[in-house]
Amino acid sequence: MSEVLANPLAARDHARSMEGTVAESMPVLPPVADDLPAGVSPEDLVWEETIAAGGYATRRLSRGTRLRLIDLRGDACASLLVFNAEMPTERLNVADTVKVQWNAYLGAGKLLLSDMGRVLFSILEDDAGTHDTFCGTSNAATNAAKYGDGSNSGLYPNGRDRFLLGSAKHGLGRRDVHPCVTLFKGTRIEADGTITPLVGPYEAGRSVILRAEMDVIVVIANVPHVLDPREDYAVTPLRVSAWRGAVTGEDDPVRTATPEGLRAFKNVEDYFRR
Repeated sequence: MSEVLANPLAARDHARSMEGTVAESMPVLPPVADDLPAGVSPEDLVWEETIAAGGYATRRLSRGTRLRLIDLRGDACASLLVFNAEMPTERLNVADTVKVQWNAYLGAGKLLLSDMGRVLFSILEDDAGTHDTFCGTSNAATNAAKYGDGSNSGLYPNGRDRFLLGSAKHGLGRRDVHPCVTLFKGTRIEADGTITPLVGPYEAGRSVILRAEMDVIVVIANVPHVLDPREDYAVTPLRVSAWRGAVTGEDDPVRTATPEGLRAFKNVEDYFRR
């Protein structure tokens, strides 16, 4: 291999010989999935990727797109940033997501709200039930204290720096990395105010399906939960799929479930009337 690296032409030939190699964690181009929900055409698939343990991914999704995340082996931890793709200064507001819905525990029928009072994502299906709106994600210091080198190039990459890499692909910077929600790893607030982490591992194959209610940028970091009590850097691959879908209708049960949610959907509809 050293001889190959020393010879640019040999290095080129070696690189080209890798054409068609499939790794466990990579995007699929063009997107192909063999387990789409009933009624979904393969032609509607716009994203198919497996995010490695410690990895990240990002994509711009159109309004109406369905986003499915699957915890392949029961120990994935999907932390999400979400932006209005047209105006990224509008982004996920975790505090408002909790306050407006009078509920801090995400699940089917719940909404991810922006700092402008609009719905960015709605949760259509959820068979996991363990999610977190309280703790955010790890940073280089927390990972260094617990595992070792927590930088992007280290063995134990942290969530905040993974978010920085993903956000940068859309022209965003450090100040744009905002508080996140985390799927598949949960927390419970006890009566005395202490936080109990619910980090598993769990049964493999749990999934969540979200619907984009605006054109959004989503950044996903698959790193251990910041309160995971295990000494090891424990996280497993996460599968992500997205497909085109219809925009939410006026009689949609998620839209009409609560007065607060309905107002947030009306704010979205007003935005698209411009």
